[in-house]
Amino acid sequence: MEPPSPTKPTRKDARDNRERILNVAREALAASGSTSLTAIAKQAGVGIGTLYRHFPTREALVLELYRNDIQHLIDRPPVLLDAHHPVDALRLWFTEIAHYGRLKFAVADVIHAATNDGRDDENYGPFLRSLALLLDAGAADGSLKPGLDPEDVLLQLSVLWRIDPARGGEERAARILDLIVDGLRRPAV
Repeated sequence: MEPPSPTKPTRKDARDNRERILNVAREALAASGSTSLTAIAKQAGVGIGTLYRHFPTREALVLELYRNDIQHLIDRPPVLLDAHHPVDALRLWFTEIAHYGRLKFAVADVIHAATNDGRDDENYGPFLRSLALLLDAGAADGSLKPGLDPEDVLLQLSVLWRIDPARGGEERAARILDLIVDGLRRPAV
C-alpha cells in the first residue's frame, strides 16, 4: 500500500493545517516575496516540520498556491455570469485576477521557471476558455465588441503582475482595469 500523497492529506487536521498554511502563505508572500517559511509556519500556527511535510520546498508551496489560485479563477466565470451582467462579471473577474497578480508579482520567478515562462502551463488553455466565456457573453448581449481574441485580452491583463503592490498597486490595478474594460466595450451608436 502506498503512503498518502503529501499534496492530498487524508486526516482532517492535516487538511486543515494544509489549508491554513496556504491561506497564510498567499497573503504573506503577496505582501513580501521574501517572507520566510518559518514566518509562514508561525503565522499559520503550525511547526516548521508540519509545513515541510506538506510543502518540502518553497517552490512546492508557491506552485501549489499558483495551482489553487488559477483553478479558482478558471472556475469563476460561470458563477459570475449567473449573478451579474456580462460586463460586470468580466470586471469582477478581472478584479480577482488583479488580486492574484499581487502574489504573482512577488513570486513570478518561481512560477515562470516552473511553467517555462508559461509555455508549459497546463492551465493556459482552460484560463483562455474561461476568459472567452465572459467575452462571448458580453458580445452576445451587445455590451462588448464582437470577435475579441482572449489571448489579446490576456496580454493586456499581463500588466497586472508587473504592478508593485507596495507602490499603490491596488489603485493602479483598478485604473488599468477600467481602461481595459472600457476598451473592450462596444461603442454606443
